[in-house]
Amino acid sequence: MDKKWKDPKNGIEAKNKVRAFLIPKINLEMVLAQGIDAARAYIGINDEGVQTLMLVGTRLNKDTLIYEDMLPKPGDSKPGNSKDGNETAIPPAIYDFSQPCPPQGDPSSPLN
Repeated sequence: MDKKWKDPKNGIEAKNKVRAFLIPKINLEMVLAQGIDAARAYIGINDEGVQTLMLVGTRLNKDTLIYEDMLPKPGDSKPGNSKDGNETAIPPAIYDFSQPCPPQGDPSSPLN
């Protein structure tokens, strides 16, 4: 397997560098249940200072051809309609229960 995508230059820093994220199945299921056109992943830092991946559903705006983030609004707590009138099974949400790899990586994976 070609490993050109990895940066081998910085030994100690590379050892601690987040290379991937373990994403719980429920995160994927919940994003898909929103009736999305696509999903977007944002990299951020959670309240504990750990790097995390935040998943949000998106809908294609047919006028602009931009996939717009479906973000929660104050008071969202039950199924409803999105701004384009499509019924959503669950309200938009940001899913950030991913865990960085390392330490949650597969040490036997050629991608690690």
